[in-house]
Amino acid sequence: MQFGIFSVGDMTTDPTTGRTPTENERIKAMMQIALKAEEVGLDVFATGEHHNPPFVPSSPTTMLGWIAAKTEKLILSTATTLITTNDPVKIAEDYAMLQHLAEGRVDLVMGRGNTGPVYPWFGKDIRAGIPLAIENYGLLRRLWREDVVDWEGKFRTPLQGFTSTPRPLDDVPPFVWHGSIRSPEIAEQAAYYGDGFLHNGIFWPFDHSKRMIEFYRKRFAHYGHGAEDQAIVGVGGQVFMRKNSQDAVNEFRPYFDNAPVYGHGPTLEDFSRETPLVVGSPEQVIERLLSYRTHFGDFQRMMLLIDHAGLPLKTVLEQLDLLGEEVLPVLRREFAIGRPAHIPDAPTHASLVAAAAAAKTDILEDVKA
Repeated sequence: MQFGIFSVGDMTTDPTTGRTPTENERIKAMMQIALKAEEVGLDVFATGEHHNPPFVPSSPTTMLGWIAAKTEKLILSTATTLITTNDPVKIAEDYAMLQHLAEGRVDLVMGRGNTGPVYPWFGKDIRAGIPLAIENYGLLRRLWREDVVDWEGKFRTPLQGFTSTPRPLDDVPPFVWHGSIRSPEIAEQAAYYGDGFLHNGIFWPFDHSKRMIEFYRKRFAHYGHGAEDQAIVGVGGQVFMRKNSQDAVNEFRPYFDNAPVYGHGPTLEDFSRETPLVVGSPEQVIERLLSYRTHFGDFQRMMLLIDHAGLPLKTVLEQLDLLGEEVLPVLRREFAIGRPAHIPDAPTHASLVAAAAAAKTDILEDVKA
């Protein structure tokens, strides 16, 4: 089981001070957060991809390349790679390059994003969002798996005798998770290819997330990749904690009440009851996160949002200390208890290389037979 954090890189005004970080401050803060994530023992750091204010991470591979040079174990991922508006040829090249720089510590979450205006900025039509996602990802898979590609589709110019460079490290592409909150077509796509499905429903009720994950599991089994409970599932959440639960509530409330993604809607208490947001003591955070198993069964990756809504860097780093010291060891221990042996771990570069080698051996043995 993998545990990580993701950042959307928002530049939100701190309601307690009235100060908004500069782009430079926010970018550098994300770097410090990523390094701290490895320090406290987390497995994954993921960045969003946005091309509009008030967000800063428009170039995930640049950011993750810097982090790769400063870390040794941390898996570098994306909260969303925009498969609809990015050219799949450029995705293939950029993330293969990152894979080499990071010695394989790379995977991606493919998604459509949640910012409608990005489509015309990159010459695309939002009404074709689902077909774009399906066609572009189909091409991306071929670019990573075939040395020479001849291809023709609807949304980009044809390719003739094209080779994407560099080739994936060890001839094994980065593992792909497909991220979607509300589109069963994307869950279907993940199931069809036997890829992972990450439902980052941080603003949605658990029942909705459960239905989407169950749909993906059924389709994963339908396509012959394994039993339903062997599907590769990731889930998202968001936490804020202090040693004392009331201190956590009092400190986080002004951020919740004023942040654009929350403010002027449900109360903190109502939102915490209906969605994955948990604000309280480490014990309360542990209890809520362990309940994910009741909702979703055994899964492979949990990603938490902790650096949003204008929270200062100092506070975020304190959250990471609490997460690493008090929450993470308990989660690792408790999620391992009773986990069936046939449930796979989250794929890594090493496990994918081993699987590819085993598949080649099986083919050779079949040929000899």
